Amino acid sequence: MADDAYLFLLPDRHPRLGTALAAVSPLECAATPAVQGWLQAHGASASSEQVRILPADAQAFIPSGAERLPLPLSEEEALRVQQECAPQSVTDMETELLQFRDMTQDWEGLVHRALTAGIPAPRIAQLTGLDPQDIGRLTV
Repeated sequence: MADDAYLFLLPDRHPRLGTALAAVSPLECAATPAVQGWLQAHGASASSEQVRILPADAQAFIPSGAERLPLPLSEEEALRVQQECAPQSVTDMETELLQFRDMTQDWEGLVHRALTAGIPAPRIAQLTGLDPQDIGRLTV
């Protein structure tokens, strides 16, 4: 098997990239000593939202300096990773932003995902009712 994906640690306050490893579990390679050792070496658990996975063809999006580990995947696992990492449609993302008003936590994660999906900060403010300055702080 070739390296079909990359496991990486998402730096704090960085827009969400890829998908959480837990979202595509179980992956056969996640139980290997190499992956378990990598997670232990970085003080991370497989269920952490900071432990992300991206298909190998998207490795250029991994933040510079982020710890990463190449992973071999089966054909079925590679397809699951591709599907989980596919961008949401703008309509789906805007619907989620509208539902934000009922949300009490992880608003920053939602805003990061919206920015990553290409929704402009003024539109996010309009849909969520958030202060544009709060959104602006997340874009730096």
